Amino acid sequence: MKIVSWNVNGVRAAVKKNFINEVKDADADIYCIQETKAQDDQVSEALSDLEDFNIVSRSAVKKGYSGVATISKQEPMQVSAGIGKEEHMQEGRVLTTEHDHFFLVNVYVPNSGAGLKKLDYRSTWDKDFANYLADLKKKKPVIVTGDFNVAHSEIDLANPKSNYNKTSGYTQVEIDGMTGLQNVGLVDSFRKLHPEKVQYSFWSMRTGARARNAGWRLDYFLVDERLSENIVAAEIHDQIMGSDHCPISLELKF
Repeated sequence: MKIVSWNVNGVRAAVKKNFINEVKDADADIYCIQETKAQDDQVSEALSDLEDFNIVSRSAVKKGYSGVATISKQEPMQVSAGIGKEEHMQEGRVLTTEHDHFFLVNVYVPNSGAGLKKLDYRSTWDKDFANYLADLKKKKPVIVTGDFNVAHSEIDLANPKSNYNKTSGYTQVEIDGMTGLQNVGLVDSFRKLHPEKVQYSFWSMRTGARARNAGWRLDYFLVDERLSENIVAAEIHDQIMGSDHCPISLELKF
């Protein structure tokens, strides 16, 4: 089974940049996207050329903001949105689909914002999300993918010292939040297979960072430890353009 995840930075913009062909060429069983920046009906319209796929989405109440969608060859057994906490329901950040061997959680984790103004909210969100995943794991193994908006360790960003505790995405609070998610019993699939590899999935558009490869690894597949031996491949496809993020993929054998 192959799963792909990509923060597309606007699904309608992505479609204009060859996204439909990227999905078809990837030949994934499931394709998760984040930051759709569209309402559910707009997502359906933008992806209408994927007529052979099942598409479910969760949009934010605020238009043109956040949003996630899961595209799959087979219809999920069950679909749910959110993490069961009313204070987090407005932003369309989590979509959970049930499949034969696992729950797949497609997530766009909140950014702590300029000046770390939303860091306290992010800390609360991380704890609530960890609790949601722990409860979900009681029913069936869990795979979590998406844009986690955190570089977990020094190897995951180009300039760790200058960003530590100053920049959203690399504060100790966010690092601890990611550790908390893994402590639920989830394995960082990329680091499991590539413990020393330096590769990024995000580059700021403001600084020409991609040309210099001054990036961050913000996008992950966290895999239930009960499925860790099923992992065949975990890759970052940094040659694919079209967003400030690039796609990542996970392959499993069952």
